[in-house]
Amino acid sequence: MKSHFDVQNSSLPQERRTTSAAPGVASLNSSDAPSPASAFSAGADFLRQNPFQSLGVSAAVLIPCFWHSRIEAGDLASHTYNAWLAQLIERGQTPGLWLAKQWNNILFDVSLSGLGTLVGLRLAEKICVSAAVLIFFWGAFAMIGAIAQRAPWSLTPCIAMFTYGWTFQQGFLNYYISLGLAFFGIALLQRGRGLERVYVLVLLALAWMAHPLGAVLLLGLGFYVLAAAKLGARNQPLLFTGAALLLIQVSNYIVRHYPVFWPDRGTLQAFLTHSGVDQLLLYSARYRLPADLLFAFIPICIAVDIYFRRKRHEALSIYALPVQIYCLAFLAGVLLPSAVMLSSYAVPVGFLQARLTSLTAVTACCLLCAAQPQKWHFPCLAAIAAVFFLFLYGDTGKLNRMEQQIENYASAMPPGQRVIANIGPDPGSRLLINHMVDRACIGHCFSYGNYEPSSGQFRVRAQGENPFVISDASSIGQIDGGSYVVRAKDLPFYGIYRCKMNEVDLCIRELKVSERNGFVDVQPASVPVQ
Repeated sequence: MKSHFDVQNSSLPQERRTTSAAPGVASLNSSDAPSPASAFSAGADFLRQNPFQSLGVSAAVLIPCFWHSRIEAGDLASHTYNAWLAQLIERGQTPGLWLAKQWNNILFDVSLSGLGTLVGLRLAEKICVSAAVLIFFWGAFAMIGAIAQRAPWSLTPCIAMFTYGWTFQQGFLNYYISLGLAFFGIALLQRGRGLERVYVLVLLALAWMAHPLGAVLLLGLGFYVLAAAKLGARNQPLLFTGAALLLIQVSNYIVRHYPVFWPDRGTLQAFLTHSGVDQLLLYSARYRLPADLLFAFIPICIAVDIYFRRKRHEALSIYALPVQIYCLAFLAGVLLPSAVMLSSYAVPVGFLQARLTSLTAVTACCLLCAAQPQKWHFPCLAAIAAVFFLFLYGDTGKLNRMEQQIENYASAMPPGQRVIANIGPDPGSRLLINHMVDRACIGHCFSYGNYEPSSGQFRVRAQGENPFVISDASSIGQIDGGSYVVRAKDLPFYGIYRCKMNEVDLCIRELKVSERNGFVDVQPASVPVQ
C-alpha cells in the first residue's frame, strides 16, 4: 500500500488525478485528499519506500552537530555542566547542592546525566543533542506532511534552518524536544485511525517531562485539528473564532494574575518578529539576508500556486487548516508576554514570544507545503539554507575558539576554583554566550554564576551559602549584568572577559573584594591564551 505521504505515486487511478495542469505546475494527485491508511502503516510504508532518502536527510541534518568539536548552543553548556554537578551530588561531593524531584523540564537533563555516566559527558552531549535534533526535524516533517497532506521533501532545507534556529541556538533543549514530540503527536492525531491515537498519551507524557509548553501545544493544537476534521469546512470559521477568543482570554488572565514583561517594539517589527523567520536571526545582522529571502519566498510560492489553482478552477480548501493554525500560532505569539513571573520560581519564565516563533515557523512550512511542489522550490530553499548554514558555521567556529581559551584557563588553575564570565555578545546578536564557561569548567572548576540552581526551574538546586554556586537569583542577575560586588567569602574568585570588545581573545584575572565584576581593567598580566 502506498503511503499518503508519497506524492510521486503514479499508480493512482486515473480518475483521482488532475491532468489539466498549467505550464510549470505539477499535476495534482491523491496527496490532496486524506488517505484511508492508518498512520502507523502509512509511516512504515513511507520508511520502506524512502529508506536511503530518509537516512541521507537525517545524516545531512546532523552535520552541524559534528562540524566543530563542541556544539555551541547557549544554555546547552549549562545543561551539560549541571549534568556533571548532578553526578557529583549523587556521589556526595557537593554539600549544599541537591537534586529536586520534579516531573517537567527534565527530560534532556536526565537523559544527558544518565548517558554521561556510561559514555562520558562529551559523547553523551553529542548523542543527546543529535537525538533532539532528529526529534524536532522529523516531528516537524511529520506534522507538516499530515496537515498539508503531502510529504514535504522539497521543504527539507527550510525545516533544517528552523531546526537550527533561535530556539536551538539559545540552547532551550527541553522545550525544543517537547516541541518535536508535540509535532509527532499532532501528526498522529491528524492521520491516526482508531486506537492509534491512544499513543498520543505517551507523547504527551514525554512532552510534559521535557517542557510544559510542548504539552500545552499538543493538547491545544491537537484538539483543534481533531475538531476541525469533525466540524468540516462550513463550521471551521466558528471554531477558529472560538480558539482566537480563548487565546485572548488566556492572555488577559495571565496579565491580570501574574507580573508580566512585554517587549518594546513597533507594529512592523512585531509582525516580522512573530512571522517565524526571526528564528533565523542569530549571531549578527547578516542573518537578515536569509531571513528576508525566506520571508519573501514563502508568500511568492503561495501566490503562484493560488494563481494557477484558480486558473484551473480548483478549490483552495487545501489551505484551510494550514492558514488557521498559522494564524493561531501568530496570534498566540502576539498575545503572550515575553516573560511571566510565577510564584514557584525565583526568576521569570522568559523568552515566551521568542520560543513560540518555532511553532509559527513550522506552521508557515505547513502553508508552504500546501502549495503544489515545483522544480524551483527545492533549489531556491537550498540556496537560502546554504547562506544560513555558512554564516552559522563561521559563528559557531568562532565560539569554539573562545571556549577553547576558557578550557585552557580552567585546566591551568588549581582544582575547584570559582569562575564567572562576562562575555557579551557581538553587536546585532540575539544570543547569550556567557554559558560557555560552564562547560569549560567540567572537571576543573566551578561556574559560580551558573543560573540553574538558583532559578528553581531545574532539578539541580542550591541550599544557602555553598562554595560551588551562588544560590541567590538576584546576585546571579548582577553577575550577568556586570554589577556584582565581590565579597570576601567569594574568594578565590576569577573573572573571564573579552580582552577587547567584539574580539575573540579572552582574558582572565583574579577578582578582589569590593570589586565590581563588570569593571574591566586590563592589566599586563591579563593576556589571552595563545
